[in-house]
Amino acid sequence: MGEGGGRGGSGDGGGPAQAVPPPHAILVHGAWQGAWAWDAFAPLLRDRGITVEPIDLPGARGERDDVGFDEQVDALVARIDAVPAGVPVLLLAHSGGAVVAAQAAERRAPRIALLAMLAGIMLPSGTSLAEVIVAMVAEGHAPEALAGIRPHLLWSDDGRVSRVPAQAAVDVFLHDCPPGLARVAAARLVPQSEAARAGVPVLTAAAWGRVPRLYVEALRDRSIVPAVQRRLQALSPGATVLSIDAGHAPQVSRPRELDALLGPALAEAASRWCGHASRRCADAPPGDGT
Repeated sequence: MGEGGGRGGSGDGGGPAQAVPPPHAILVHGAWQGAWAWDAFAPLLRDRGITVEPIDLPGARGERDDVGFDEQVDALVARIDAVPAGVPVLLLAHSGGAVVAAQAAERRAPRIALLAMLAGIMLPSGTSLAEVIVAMVAEGHAPEALAGIRPHLLWSDDGRVSRVPAQAAVDVFLHDCPPGLARVAAARLVPQSEAARAGVPVLTAAAWGRVPRLYVEALRDRSIVPAVQRRLQALSPGATVLSIDAGHAPQVSRPRELDALLGPALAEAASRWCGHASRRCADAPPGDGT
């Protein structure tokens, strides 16, 4: 286990430096995935002294196919609430997990030091990804260039559940991974409730609008292609944007490069949230980097 650490900050009266508690990172997977998607990346954050919690959203273990969007948001909010007061919370969400994370951040905005979205579906309030794609096609974008994984999906008879064929997962999600790793990851994908996947956030300037945001665009993404990622950034301005030369799942294919890119930003966000003149972090219990 990594050890908790952090930079010191001074109190309001110029007294002795206060130790900043190690931030707590909650890692949120995307559709059809689970906490396992962060297996290669999470230890690198722990090595930075960050407490790391990769979570399984409801349905991620294939145990249910009737999960709704609100249920997934509630589960993430519960994990945020379990973090001790005074500990900076970092939300790192991949792909469709960004919609869940955004809604959770809306509900717990004061606790969030940073919402980082990795090839994330960063939607404006009241808008679905399908609506964004339809608008881009109406402007002249080729539909097939924006379709991502959708044409490959296999659906239940009632249209409530989708699954990703293994070869499609390799070709669209994991094409920049070593072949063996890609096949193993593809085999772990589970059926996905469409009610959860198609969730639409309801966000406000007073809450969501005050959460610091960072967007990592994946330049070789075949799922949420770069043109869509940049449209999402334009529709929800205000995020700091970083780029990685990777496909849809850099945490799987390029974990060390992603850590080098994200690590300093996470540390800076946690330190800024605590604030050199604030006492909200001063009395937080120490973490152990688990």
